[in-house]
Amino acid sequence: MSHINVLQAENAKPIKMWTQGVSVEEEAKNQLIKTAQLPFIFKHIAVMPDVHIGKGSTIGSVIPTIGVIIPAAVGVDIGCGMIAVQTSLVAADLPDNLLPLRQVIEKAVPHGMPSKINGRHNGSWQNPPSIVYQYWQQLLPGFEKITAKYPRFLKTKNHKHLGTLGTGNHFIEICLDETDSVWIMLHSGSRGIGNTIGNFFIELAKKDMEVHIRNLPDIDLAYLQEGTEHFQDYVEAVHWTQEFARLNREAMMHNVIAAMRKIITKPFTTHLSAVNCHHNYVQKEQHFGEEIFITRKGAVSARKGELGIIPGSMGTKSYIVRGLGNEESFCSCSHGAGRIMSRTDAKKQFTIDDQIKATAHVECRKDASVIDEIPMAYKDIDAVMTAQKELVEIVHQLRQVVCVKG
Repeated sequence: MSHINVLQAENAKPIKMWTQGVSVEEEAKNQLIKTAQLPFIFKHIAVMPDVHIGKGSTIGSVIPTIGVIIPAAVGVDIGCGMIAVQTSLVAADLPDNLLPLRQVIEKAVPHGMPSKINGRHNGSWQNPPSIVYQYWQQLLPGFEKITAKYPRFLKTKNHKHLGTLGTGNHFIEICLDETDSVWIMLHSGSRGIGNTIGNFFIELAKKDMEVHIRNLPDIDLAYLQEGTEHFQDYVEAVHWTQEFARLNREAMMHNVIAAMRKIITKPFTTHLSAVNCHHNYVQKEQHFGEEIFITRKGAVSARKGELGIIPGSMGTKSYIVRGLGNEESFCSCSHGAGRIMSRTDAKKQFTIDDQIKATAHVECRKDASVIDEIPMAYKDIDAVMTAQKELVEIVHQLRQVVCVKG
């Protein structure tokens, strides 16, 4: 029996939804319908169980297009995603008091808002360490090519944000799997440079379409057409930014491992299993015998045998999964649990006491500024996993013991 719900609207391609047993807001459905009405959508839109309304387009959607890309569907955190490594450590190797472990990680990775306190920026490096410069050298030729044409991108933090976490739902976690093996997992993207590039091309697409914009179901669905100059520039910039995001996660992971070695004196290795996957990105892929563009907006590639990461909220659990290669979903799965309430609503509805109770078993910040990330603001991760059992199989179940929030 198939677990797909199909939403069909007038003058629109079908919307295939893996959402049985999870809630889907009406606003998200309306947003999906607008996207499905675009003439260049290929076959159907695939929707993951963590679906919820987003800026530009629906989070938890997989948008296949022929000959065009919608910059707002890719969004402004281009290449945002996850990295996880399994270590040779087990739970018993961790210190009884986990606070020093959290503090040493917080010190090793710049995180949070870039507010100036005593003249220094919290969220970026003042003097990036040598490992960050090594990663930046890989990115520099591409950056020079982009900025030769668009010098405005030189005014970003670029290399000073490489190896930094950011804010919102970005996090670093120490987790234990079902056998008590210790894992390190983190979630981040392309930081300030990705935001600047994303916003610039979103506005450029709207400007390029000024004549046709009234024919669009939504102004945010302004697109760039293959064969045009701006399309080519965007594709180059987006691929570079996705690489920045991937290396950003690698650099952070390197620094987290080094920080952990300061607290955990027992020697350990970290190459047992590693996954580094985007969940906000666009690339050319082959599906149903056609070469098309696939935009995953809050979705992970789940080709047959491919490993991916589906994090729950802080205080619940996360999953390492293996793709089943379900072609109907364009070989995709969810990128997390998915929000059921906005950050503003969560802050109105819950208190610091609620946050303390919900994260009692996790060493993490428990103050007013992280209430919007409280587990109750998210869908039930178990229901989300059940809804997509045709898309992935679970390899490991992880539970957090330390969580560093941006």
